[in-house]
Amino acid sequence: MSTPQTAAVTPALAESIYRKVFFRLVPFLMLLWIVAWIDRVNIGFVKLRMLDDLGWSEAIYGLGAGIFFIGYFLFEVPSNLLLQRIGAKKTIMRITLGWGVVSILMMFATTPEIFYGLRFLLGVFEAGFYPGIILYLTYWFPANRRAKAFGMFMSASAFAGVVGGPLAGWIMTSMGGVAGLAEWQWVFIIEGIPSIILGIATLFYLTDRPHHAKWLTQAERDFVQGELDKEEHAEGRQHGMLAALKGKTIWLFILIFFCIIAANSSLTFYGPSLVATVGFKDPLVVGWIMAGINLLGAAGMICAGFISDRTGESRVQTSVSAALGALGLAGAALLITVSPLGAIACLALALVGTMSAIPVFWQMPNRFFAGAAAAGGVALINSIANLAGFGAPYMLGSLKDSTGSLAPGLLIVAGVEICATILILLLVPKFREAPKAGADSIPVEEPAGR
Repeated sequence: MSTPQTAAVTPALAESIYRKVFFRLVPFLMLLWIVAWIDRVNIGFVKLRMLDDLGWSEAIYGLGAGIFFIGYFLFEVPSNLLLQRIGAKKTIMRITLGWGVVSILMMFATTPEIFYGLRFLLGVFEAGFYPGIILYLTYWFPANRRAKAFGMFMSASAFAGVVGGPLAGWIMTSMGGVAGLAEWQWVFIIEGIPSIILGIATLFYLTDRPHHAKWLTQAERDFVQGELDKEEHAEGRQHGMLAALKGKTIWLFILIFFCIIAANSSLTFYGPSLVATVGFKDPLVVGWIMAGINLLGAAGMICAGFISDRTGESRVQTSVSAALGALGLAGAALLITVSPLGAIACLALALVGTMSAIPVFWQMPNRFFAGAAAAGGVALINSIANLAGFGAPYMLGSLKDSTGSLAPGLLIVAGVEICATILILLLVPKFREAPKAGADSIPVEEPAGR
């Protein structure tokens, strides 16, 4: 059997090499994202008992849920730039260990001040993980193979809902009073431990760059690096962070992703509350309903990534997915007091649409930026846009306190998400992608009106 060379590789051999890379990296990264997501959003399930135990209002919960993103915002760009300097495995190990410890410490959040402080620290430690993985995958996959990897990795957040919902429901119905602790305290303890274990494993398992990969042959390493080097020097991509900041493109993507994240964070932190509002009060039942909805979301994200890689298209896919998410949010708001099953069906549509938009969205900025601009740009887009994760839950909680209903807040979030669709269709240029067969596949920009 001939060894693969950078200059000439058959499509079948290229597929074999990237399949090896995919199965080495993506399943482990998905596992990390599952435990990270569970630790981030388990507050949505804990809320069902914690607020009553501590006598807190919806506004206190909304502020605490959202303040996570302030820490996230402040430390995300430095974390991503550090990853580029010291490598992925050291950075991701630090992040994973930190959020695992803070997640366990959440058991002591018995006052609003401690709650706010620990949620802020959780954001500080998790800052850089998600954009860091987005950047890390660009070290291994060229653009025309990246959406599938993005989609599979990001679907882990939906799979986290499949696992985390029933797990939190079981803990909250069976662990109350054990060792003198409340059921919601046990949720934080049990769900924080895997993060610490996986953080240690990260240092030994991950490989920073293709040329470090002992699990690839030398010829395979050369081929992967050769494709990435050609893409790195493609015309039209910005490499300097300062140049990227001066342009309009990065700020357009920040605004688009802000609109998507406003919806995603609302669904994450208030999805269980909506299910409980329409009549399903048992935490275990709520957990299983959210698990089913999140399973659909995972399927949507994976399918979106496969379709984007096959077609080379990301603009229309992202805009349509965001529109479906907005439609589902609006439907849930209108049906919340009319039809329990209709409201849950709309919640599912909102989650599938919103989550399907996320992996394909990242194909757009990654066509414009490389080098330091990619490292800082991806983190900057994600960190600023995730401020919506602070504002949206706080707004929903405040409106729920003042009106007694989630419906007004859901309608506002639906209006914000539909803005993402409008911005993409009006301002993001079209692209056509060369076939995936060889190493010369690079995106070619077309005018927006074509």
